[in-house]
Amino acid sequence: MKISILPWAGILVVFVLVLTLCIEAKETGGFLDHRSDLITIDTLESFDALERPEVIFLHDLHTEALEKSNKDCRTCHLSEKSSKDRLSFKFKRLEDTDKKQVMDIYHAECMGCHKEMSASGQTAGPIEVCGECHKENTKLISSRLPMAFDKSLHFRHTETNKDEKTNKGNCALCHHEYDEKAKKLFYAKDKEGSCRYCHMKETEDNRMSIRLASHSGCIDCHKKAVAEKKKTGPIKCAGCHDANMQQKIEKIAEVPRLERKQPDVVLIQANNQKTKKDDRMSGMNPVPFDHKAHEGYNDTCLVCHHASLDSCSKKCHTPTASKEGNYVNFESAMHQKGTKKSCLGCHEMNKNQPNCAACHSLDAENPMIETSCKICHMKPLLKNSPATPMDEKLMAEMLLKSRTAASGTYRDEDIPEKVIIKELAEEYEPVELPHGKIIKTLLNNIKDNTLAGYFHAEKGTVCRSCHHNSPLDPKPPRCGSCHGKPFDQGNIFKPGIKGAYHQQCNRCHQELNIEKPTSTGCTDCHKTKKK
Repeated sequence: MKISILPWAGILVVFVLVLTLCIEAKETGGFLDHRSDLITIDTLESFDALERPEVIFLHDLHTEALEKSNKDCRTCHLSEKSSKDRLSFKFKRLEDTDKKQVMDIYHAECMGCHKEMSASGQTAGPIEVCGECHKENTKLISSRLPMAFDKSLHFRHTETNKDEKTNKGNCALCHHEYDEKAKKLFYAKDKEGSCRYCHMKETEDNRMSIRLASHSGCIDCHKKAVAEKKKTGPIKCAGCHDANMQQKIEKIAEVPRLERKQPDVVLIQANNQKTKKDDRMSGMNPVPFDHKAHEGYNDTCLVCHHASLDSCSKKCHTPTASKEGNYVNFESAMHQKGTKKSCLGCHEMNKNQPNCAACHSLDAENPMIETSCKICHMKPLLKNSPATPMDEKLMAEMLLKSRTAASGTYRDEDIPEKVIIKELAEEYEPVELPHGKIIKTLLNNIKDNTLAGYFHAEKGTVCRSCHHNSPLDPKPPRCGSCHGKPFDQGNIFKPGIKGAYHQQCNRCHQELNIEKPTSTGCTDCHKTKKK
C-alpha cells in the first residue's frame, strides 16, 4: 500500500506558518496591524546617528483626536512664510535649525498635548516614558499604497473646477512651471504636463519632491473645499492610500479625450533620423502607430511618456543613446521587455491576461519569430520619390487602414471535432479530446482583443498554443513525432509524451481556471480499463 506524503507535507507547512505568526504576535504584543497612515519620525537622523529607535506616528489617529476637540491641522503645522494658506509639513516649525531644538520641540509639544488631553479625561498618548514612543519592536506595519491620478480623476477635477467665463477646465489651478530668474511660478498654456516631469522623488533646489508637492497642492485644495462645505476629495491618509478606500473611488466609464494638440496617428521610423551605419533600426520598415487608440487603452500618458510629452526619439532615446535617456537607445526603448514603457514590453505583459495566458504561458521561452516584426514594421504601400515625398501622417493612416485583424483560423472542415489520444492507453482507456470545442473557446476568448487579432492574423497561429514547434499547417504532425515515450536523455528540456500532454493540458486548465477536469484527478480525463 502506497502512502502519499504530499498531504502531510502541506499540513506541516501550514503548522510552521501558524507557529511563526504566533511567535511574531507574542514578540510584538499582538498580530500585526496594517495601517496606511503610518509615518516614521526619524528627523534627528539628518543631524547624527539616532540614540533611540525612530517613532512610529499614526497620522489619521491624531487627526481624528483633534477633530473631536474641534481642532484642525494648524494645531501641529505652521503656515509657510510665502503663503498663509499653505501649511508646512514640518511639526511645529518651518525649518530644522539644530538637533537639540528639533528634539525639544517634539518632546515639549507632543507630551504637552498628551498631558492636556489626559487632564481633561480623554484618552491620550505616552507622557515622559521614552520607551512608549521609541519602541524597538512594534506590531504596526505600513500598508500604504501609492495614489495614481488617472484620466478618470483628471476629468472629474477638470469638470469640478471649470472656468466660469470659458466653461473650460482651469488648468492653471494645478499646472505651473518655475521661473528660475524671476523666482516664481507661472502658467504656460498648451505646455501642461504631468507633475512628475518636474517634481522628482526627492526635493531638488526649488522643486519639491512629488510627495510634498502632491500633498501640499491636493490637501490644501481639499481643505478649502471642506471649509466652503463643498463636496471634495479626502484629507486623511487612508482616503488616498488605503487599498479599500481606493476601490471606492468613483470611476468614469467613458472619459472624453483630453485634447492637447496631440496627433491621431504617428509614423515611427528611425531611418529618417541621423543614424550610424551599424544601427540595426536604420534599415527597418516604419511603424504606423495609432496614438488616439492607445490613449484609450491606458489610464495616463505616463505609461509611455514617462519623462516628458516630447517625442521619445528626439529628446531622450536617440538612435545612438544619450545622457537624457539614461543611455537607453531608441531600439531598446521600443523593444525592452519587462516594462510597460516600451511597445514590446507592454504587448508582452498583455499576454498575462487570463484569456491570453492560457496559450502564452506554454511558449513563454520561445523567441519571437520574424513574422511578428512585420506586423508592426510594415512595408510602405507607395515608394517616396525625392520630388514628391509622401506626408508621414498620410502614410501612417494608409498603413493602419491596410492592416486587418484575424477573426478565425482554418476552415471548420479542416479542424477535427474530436481527437483520440491513445499513446498512453495502458492502465486507462484512450482519451477523447474535444478538439473543436477547445479551438472555438480559445477564439471566442480573444474575439474582442484587437492586439490579439493583429498578431494572430496568420492562419494557424492559435494552433501554436498546443502545437508549439510545428509548422503552420491544417494537419500538424502528431505530438509523438517529437516527444518519445521515454523522455530524451540528451535533451532534458524535451519531456516524454506523458509529461508533454500533462504539462500542456494541466497548465492551460489552471490559467483558464477550469475546475473540471482537475489536474490531480486522473479519471476526470482517463476512463479506467476494465480488467
